[in-house]
Amino acid sequence: MDYNNILNKDCKSLGPPPQRSPLRRRSIHAMILGAAAVVGVLALLQPADNAAAIRHEATTQALSLPLPETAVATISTEPTAQVAEAPWQEITVRPGDTLSAIFDRLKLGATELHAVMNADRAMTTTLRQLLPGQVLRFQVDEARRQLNALHYGIDELTTLALERSDGGFTARHITRQVENRLAYSSATIDTSLFAAGQRAGLSDGLIMELATIFGWDIDFALDIRSGDSFTLLYEQTYLDGEHLRDGNILAAEFINQGRVYRAIRFTDTHGNANFYTPDGLSMRKAFLRSPVDFNRISSGFQPERFHPVLGIKRPHRGVDYAAAIGTPIKASGDGRIEFMGTKGGYGKTVILQHGGAYRTLYAHMSRFRPGLRSGTRVKQGQIIGYVGKTGVATGPHLHYEFLVNGVHRNPLTVKLPTAAPLPAQYREEFQQQAQLRLAQLEAVKQTMLAMNNR
Repeated sequence: MDYNNILNKDCKSLGPPPQRSPLRRRSIHAMILGAAAVVGVLALLQPADNAAAIRHEATTQALSLPLPETAVATISTEPTAQVAEAPWQEITVRPGDTLSAIFDRLKLGATELHAVMNADRAMTTTLRQLLPGQVLRFQVDEARRQLNALHYGIDELTTLALERSDGGFTARHITRQVENRLAYSSATIDTSLFAAGQRAGLSDGLIMELATIFGWDIDFALDIRSGDSFTLLYEQTYLDGEHLRDGNILAAEFINQGRVYRAIRFTDTHGNANFYTPDGLSMRKAFLRSPVDFNRISSGFQPERFHPVLGIKRPHRGVDYAAAIGTPIKASGDGRIEFMGTKGGYGKTVILQHGGAYRTLYAHMSRFRPGLRSGTRVKQGQIIGYVGKTGVATGPHLHYEFLVNGVHRNPLTVKLPTAAPLPAQYREEFQQQAQLRLAQLEAVKQTMLAMNNR
């Protein structure tokens, strides 16, 4: 689900939830934690003999700590080449450059090039596909006009090192050390989820991931209120002591209109990662709450509505999502196309059958996605068509219906069936992880509460 257009919506404009008094606005609290305040957190995160220092990022307002399962890549143990002392020079690959052209500029002969490319053909294959902007480092013996060493950065962590030895050149990979650390962030929403996330130092990617995790239960376009809050635990990757990038969210809590939602990330033995409730139920639902990225709901589910075109009262058994013509429409769940074509006032329509009990209908499309037809099976989130205003419609929108055993239900409020729960063989391992993660989240919340009450 893409929340680019809805995460930044001002929650004040949405008004208070039905039958609730407006919640008191609360300011977003920065997470600036002193060493004394985080003793409880450290006890949960590290063994007692771990003497690593706490690192506080003032710019990110997140507590960054080494993970107990710190992952450090090792440097290759192959013998290093014996090269003479000589200055290194960097060459940036130009458009159309080849390694041969670069050797010519350095006045290195064809014999040197041949020796390099035949040092280890499996490793030196990458040197045949140089791209503009890449950097190569050369160590050249100017007196002998011979190459002592060539280093080529394959990626941000791995360097191909070719170094002169008695028998020509040896090739090896040098891997830089990376370290994964835990980071925490917590904030109270005042205006929007996006603004609160930025205040808490979260990247756009982390804010989007947070919204995706809870997007099955919370409609981030309609449900967010001032006073909602979140706390999350996530990974950060460091290279040579410098922050390189953010990693995955490991655990999160979201409080929306007083309701508490918690999610724990778990990876099985096959490398499949999913989020589950503390009880092992999947956070993922069998259906998306909203099958299109919309600007607003132009008409809700109503037993009786005055039709704007026909001028008569008739039931409106779906929800109309106003969006620009051409906006992609996604299948809200796995299923099979039962109908695809023109259907009276619905215009261009797709009906999906999801097992025996559920059907969804998508109407007023401008066009269908090419390659689909009746009988085709589709996956949740797969694009099936595009917003239009075919049939009886006053403007571009998606008319979406949700049926359970043939009965129309309100797509905005119907209880969605969950996906498969955590398999039984992982339950014990998951419970151990879940207890640790929940304790860590609670420790952060208590620390913040103590700091705010000072």
